[in-house]
Amino acid sequence: MCNMTFEENSGENSSDRMESVATALEEVLSSALPQGCITVGVYEAAKSLNADPDNVVLCLLATDEEEDVALQIHFTLIQAFCCENYINILRVSNMRRLAEILGGGVKPAADLDLHCILVTNPQSSFCKDPALSKVNRFCRDSRCLDQWVPVINLPDR
Repeated sequence: MCNMTFEENSGENSSDRMESVATALEEVLSSALPQGCITVGVYEAAKSLNADPDNVVLCLLATDEEEDVALQIHFTLIQAFCCENYINILRVSNMRRLAEILGGGVKPAADLDLHCILVTNPQSSFCKDPALSKVNRFCRDSRCLDQWVPVINLPDR
C-alpha cells in the first residue's frame, strides 16, 4: 500500500528526502559492517543470494562511469532475483564514498568490488534499526512511483 503525501509525490522536499535517505544508508552500512552483515562483490553476492535469500535485507548496486555489458547483465539478473524474493534494491552513485565507508572493515579499498553489496540480517535487533527502516520505506515508496530501482547519491564528506 502506498501512502505518500502530495509533497512527497510532487518532489517538493525530494532533495532533503534524498539527503536523509543517503545519511540513513551510510548509517546502515556503518552499523552492519562491524556485525559482519555486509557481502561485497557481484560473485559473493550471487552466492549469498543463492544460499539464503531470506537473510538479505538490502541490495546495493553501485553505478560508475563504465559501460560494462557483462556487469549490466549481472545487475539485471540480481535485480530480478531480488524482486522475486522481495529484497529492496538501491542503485548507489559515488563509489569513492562507498569505498570510504566500507574500506576499513572488509579488505583494502583498492581490492573491493563495490558493484554489488548485500546487507544481511543475522541479528533480529538489526531489523528494528531506524536507519534501515527509513531506507526500506524509501524503496517501498519508490516502487509505488514505478521506480523499482531508485538511485541514491552518497554525498562526499
